[in-house]
Amino acid sequence: MSKAFTKESEAGDDDEASDLPVLPGGKNYITASGYSRLRGELFQLIDDERPKVVEAVHWAASNGDRSENGDYLYGKKRLREIDRRIRFLTKRLEIAEVVNPAVHAGSDQVFFGATVTYCENGGTERTITIMGIDEADSAASQVSWISPVARALLKARVGDEIALPTPGGTRYLEVLAVRYPSATTAG
Repeated sequence: MSKAFTKESEAGDDDEASDLPVLPGGKNYITASGYSRLRGELFQLIDDERPKVVEAVHWAASNGDRSENGDYLYGKKRLREIDRRIRFLTKRLEIAEVVNPAVHAGSDQVFFGATVTYCENGGTERTITIMGIDEADSAASQVSWISPVARALLKARVGDEIALPTPGGTRYLEVLAVRYPSATTAG
């Protein structure tokens, strides 16, 4: 097939740099538990899932005509997805800097790993936890440390009022409480 008819994503699969969000300072701050989850996913892909798909593709290829063989085509596509995810996880883990938020326990200043309760200028009280970009879960009130609200809160102290510029205008946040996991629960 002519290269003119191939998708850009298939032609440029080796260029993974565009898939990675730009991290300030080139660091990928992450908790030990987040690092462990990413590492576990990487090993699961390498040790379990990829060999199974390779075996399925090998079996499908032995069935003859590959151009209309759905098992073969799907298997090759799934193999590309797995390899792309393996490259992504490998790059993320290479630049990962594991941070233990428990070292700040007892502090009233906001650092990575803090659970922060703040009040917006409208009186709305919110509680968020500042996590790594690869482990933050908005459904669990976790935000990435590179998110605008986290970057505005970082280094603030209890009682500080900080400005958060937004497209709809500046919002003011007052830091009400800062908590860190204890050394026994961190990790």
